Amino acid sequence: MIECEIAVIGAGIAGMSAACFLAEARGDGARIAVLEQETQPGYHTTGRSAAMYTEVYGNATIRAMVKASRRFMETPEARYAEHSLLSPRGALMIARTDQTARIDDFLAEMNRPDILETADRETCLELSPALDPDYVAGGVHERAAMDIDVHGLHQGYIRVFRSLGGRIVTDAGVTGIVRTGPGFEIETRGGEPVRAEIVINAAGAWGDMIATMAGAVPVGLVPKRRTAITFDLPPGMTNGDWPLTFDIDEEWYFKPDAGRVLASPADETPAAPNDAQPEELDIAICIDRIERATRLEVGRPASRWAGLRSFVHDHSPVNGFDDRVDGFYWLVGQGGYGIKTSPAMGRIAAALIGGGEVPADIVDCGLDYANLGVDRLR
Repeated sequence: MIECEIAVIGAGIAGMSAACFLAEARGDGARIAVLEQETQPGYHTTGRSAAMYTEVYGNATIRAMVKASRRFMETPEARYAEHSLLSPRGALMIARTDQTARIDDFLAEMNRPDILETADRETCLELSPALDPDYVAGGVHERAAMDIDVHGLHQGYIRVFRSLGGRIVTDAGVTGIVRTGPGFEIETRGGEPVRAEIVINAAGAWGDMIATMAGAVPVGLVPKRRTAITFDLPPGMTNGDWPLTFDIDEEWYFKPDAGRVLASPADETPAAPNDAQPEELDIAICIDRIERATRLEVGRPASRWAGLRSFVHDHSPVNGFDDRVDGFYWLVGQGGYGIKTSPAMGRIAAALIGGGEVPADIVDCGLDYANLGVDRLR
């Protein structure tokens, strides 16, 4: 039997950020255990993410938490990383002639003239020279968008958590949760049960299943599959300085990736919680969209994969104690924004579980906690 105060279910970016910040707040992680169903942390969505730091993507709740997370990633303390976890990339949203009216709508909605600038056709082609000149009419350039070192961020949380005595248990898929007085007894596939006073549900696509085991009412999570491929550049072409380039209707995107091109059809196909695998149809759609928008010939992808991004109905995450089951804490529904919001999401969870309030600097970035709590979904 593993005895602990807090059991975190899921060692992806959400679970590890919360565990790490909780251990830091207490100065000790010895009473915190993270349970991971796979053989290594971050196997599912975290390990398959092509995350970018951008302050103009997602709804207002997401954007507030992204903004609040910037300093942590840009200038991390040495115990997390020895270098910045952000690096210059830029993002270019492009529009065809039939889409150009959406540019003004987007600029008005974001209201961020400090970081957004319109780009005419020639500028778009200069910034992202693989684009087909006949496809592009104009766009919007976010010069300040940055690549995120996803592995470095995730490993930083793991390293700090372990340095404070925290325990990560792998091959520990949860098979049952039973209330035992004021706490929970968790049965795992690995065979060793876990007893905890508080359970943090950071199980991603499996979040509603975990909730049901604990006697909590599901929040309506819908996992959605997203596909990605990489492919080689034509001989003589380099792409190190290309921005993330994507369609204004979010039908595709591409970006540099270790000398190759990473591309996606930006699909959101509802799927059951599983070890997501790419479908041949989605790969074909991706290739078709990229070849129509650019001068690139994809050919045979060098690699292909898929991941699950989980949403509730309003597309904001769920971060808070359950409204009916004492000690059961939700940390799910990041919808593909979990990497870039993890510093804020983890700090919020640590503060609320510790009996405090949402950190003031996160509120100052525009976060209304009512849009994160469980109550809004009941």
